[in-house]
Amino acid sequence: MSKQLTSKNKALQKFKKNFWGVSCLAFILLVALAGITAYLWIPDNSNNANQMALNIQLKSPGFQTKVIELPNQKQANTLGTFFLGHEHPNEIIPITTYRFTKDTLHYVPYNAEGKTDLLEKVIPLSTFQQSKKAEIENTSIYSKMYILGTDRYGRDLLSRLILGIRISLSIGFVAVFISLIIGITLGAIGGYFGGKTDTFIMWLINVTWSIPTLLLVIAITLALGKGFYQVFIAVGLTMWVEVARIVRGQVISVKEMQYITAARALGFKDARIIFKHILPNILAPVIVISAANFAAAILVESGLSFLGIGAQPPTPSWGGMIKDHYAYISLGKPYLAIIPGLAIMLSVMSFMLIGNALRDALDVKT
Repeated sequence: MSKQLTSKNKALQKFKKNFWGVSCLAFILLVALAGITAYLWIPDNSNNANQMALNIQLKSPGFQTKVIELPNQKQANTLGTFFLGHEHPNEIIPITTYRFTKDTLHYVPYNAEGKTDLLEKVIPLSTFQQSKKAEIENTSIYSKMYILGTDRYGRDLLSRLILGIRISLSIGFVAVFISLIIGITLGAIGGYFGGKTDTFIMWLINVTWSIPTLLLVIAITLALGKGFYQVFIAVGLTMWVEVARIVRGQVISVKEMQYITAARALGFKDARIIFKHILPNILAPVIVISAANFAAAILVESGLSFLGIGAQPPTPSWGGMIKDHYAYISLGKPYLAIIPGLAIMLSVMSFMLIGNALRDALDVKT
């Protein structure tokens, strides 16, 4: 036990000395925290950041306009709001000019030309929680900035980009979890028992391996139906093969060691030998492959969303954002597709660098 603790401490110290590994881990943790707490601080905290204003669509980063905020009378569930955002958010109306009469607020909706002679619209002052004009001006009429601009539906691009973190990291965690359960179980059984059992499992691995990952995911997704959770399952069911191959190879090399022979001589059952004695000693390469699978899951989900069979609108997804705006690359607004593309690139690169750092720290021979 003390020898195991010493090796773990050495691996930890070695990992801490890896600049890129530590930096990428800190980046991933920061991104994850931003995604989890997103609805507490993003500009558009409506459900799925889906608050549209078509008269300010496709505005450039840093765009600023005056808006009127109309209060919603429905009470929001605080806990539900933290996880899902405001189901009935206050309505935001971009405007060009406004004026008050006795009991009415008149305004001209925002227009890119800045025209003030367009048809005015009116809002009764009773709509607002405040009754005085000065109070309404202080609380419900203000300038709003869109840091990354707006998409083609007039939604805040920054808010949807941050909420996209939830999809990418969630699918990574769930897919890796499913792949670990299936891969470790089949790999351990095949490697330990050998014979016909191993032959059948290797046949299953090779058949699955021979099918292109994206094609297999598409087939499973179409069988299960389009949706958020179906994608999780589909990606997880296609990523267990590498885990199973690695676990099988490690089990074959470890099961002939003296401490396993001693465990058999003591009469321990096969299940105990596998889960108590073999698996704890072969987890290092599994941890490394899990980091790579996490990155692969993000890429696969982005590809599925780009093809329209991943996370369905209005759920914000980085792949879906690229799908909605890739045509604008040639129409003078390439950032609409480049920004979510950079988010995917940074996330995948971070997980790959963490995997490399773990490989070096754990001294895995591949």
